[in-house]
Amino acid sequence: MAGSAHGHTPAAWTGVIIAFIGFCVSGVFMVAANPLGVWAGLAVVVIGGVVGLAMKAAGLGKGKQSQAEAAAHARATQAAQARA
Repeated sequence: MAGSAHGHTPAAWTGVIIAFIGFCVSGVFMVAANPLGVWAGLAVVVIGGVVGLAMKAAGLGKGKQSQAEAAAHARATQAAQARA
């Protein structure tokens, strides 16, 4: 997984951090028995997803892999497995 750079983009990091903050907010308000705060935290989670997608659309996410890149990755994976 480390070889594919899965999720190592500004769009992914920003979206996940915003969503994590939303989950934390929802958790705190759930323990405090405040339904409005729980829904506000869940709204922040949704906003995190929207921000991540918007940043990806703006070019800050990982682009699609070409056929040549996919073939090179497959060869590298096979070579690594053969060495192990």
